[in-house]
Amino acid sequence: MRIAVYSARSYDRTYLTQANERHGHDLEFLDARLAPNTAKLAEGFDAVCPFVNDIADAATIEKLAAVGVKLLTLRSAGFNHIDLDAAVANHLTVARVPAYSPYAVAEHTVGMMLSVERRIHRAYNRVRDGNFSLDGLLGFDLRNKRVGIIGTGRIGQIVARIMRGFGCSMRAYDIRQNDDVRDLGVRYVDLDTLFAECDVITLHCPLTPETHHIINAESLAKMKDGVMIVNTSRGPLIDTQAAIDALKTGKIGNLAIDVYEEEADLFFEDLSDQVITDDVFARLLTFPNVLITAHQAFFTQEALANIAETTLGNATVFERGGRSGNELTPEEVRAPDGAADPA
Repeated sequence: MRIAVYSARSYDRTYLTQANERHGHDLEFLDARLAPNTAKLAEGFDAVCPFVNDIADAATIEKLAAVGVKLLTLRSAGFNHIDLDAAVANHLTVARVPAYSPYAVAEHTVGMMLSVERRIHRAYNRVRDGNFSLDGLLGFDLRNKRVGIIGTGRIGQIVARIMRGFGCSMRAYDIRQNDDVRDLGVRYVDLDTLFAECDVITLHCPLTPETHHIINAESLAKMKDGVMIVNTSRGPLIDTQAAIDALKTGKIGNLAIDVYEEEADLFFEDLSDQVITDDVFARLLTFPNVLITAHQAFFTQEALANIAETTLGNATVFERGGRSGNELTPEEVRAPDGAADPA
C-alpha cells in the first residue's frame, strides 16, 4: 500500500521505517502539513498518515477522496482534527492509535507538576547564570494535597496511581466512571465539587464540544485561589485568555501546559530565529509560574515504536480487507462508551 506521511519529522521517518520492515508498505515522507492546499500531494497514494496538527476537515477529505485515497491511518490517539462525517460521506476509513504508551503522557504530566510547583525550570536557568538565590523558588509539598483528575481513561488512571504514591487525596470526574480508578482511593465527584475542592487539577479528557474550554472564567471562579492546572491533553480544553486573567489575579498559582489551543502554527517547528506573533502565547511566556512544553508528553522511544507499529498495522489490515478494531465512525465516537484517551 502506498502511504503519504504528512508532517514527517526525523523521528517519524526513523520509527515508521523500522516498523515497515514487518509490513512492507511504500512510504513517502512529506514535510508539508495536511491541509486543503496540500491534499493534492496525496495523488496516487492509497492512504494518508496525518499527525495531530494536520487538518483533515471536509474540504481536505473531499480532495483526498478525489485523488483516490481510501484510508486515513492516524499516528495519534486523538481525532478531533478529523471530520469523521466527511470521511464517511467520502468512503474513507479512519483508523487511530488508541493506546501507545499512556505511561509516557502520565509521567510527563507529573514531571510538569513537580517542575512548575518547585520552580525547577527557573532554578535551572538561574544556576547556569551563576545565580544561586532561592528567592522566588518557594514550592509546596504534594503530600496531602487534593488532586482533581478530569478524564480517567488509561492516562488518567496512571496519573492517579502515581499521585497516590505521593500521598495525595484524589477526586475525579468522568462521564464514565472507572472501577480500577476507584480502587486506587479516588472519589468520583461532579465538576463543581472537583473545582471547589482541589489544589491541583489535571486534564486527561478528549476534546469534544462538551469539553471545549472546560477551564474558563466561570469554572476558574469556582476554584481555590492559587490552584495548579495541568494540561497534557488538548489545548482547547483551556480558554487561554481566561487562564491569563486568572494568572494575573493569583487565582491560578501554577499553570503547566504541554498543549495550546493555537499551537498548530507553533509546535513541532523551530522558530528560534523568528518573532512569535501570537500575542496570547507570548503573554503566557512572561509568567514565572507558567511552564510550557511543546506537545512532547507522548515523546518517548516506547511510544514512538508503538505508534509506528499500530499505524502501519492498521494499514496492513485495511489492505487485506479486515478490521483492526481501531477504526472510527461518527456513531462509535458519539456512543457513551466511545470516550478515548486524548493524547
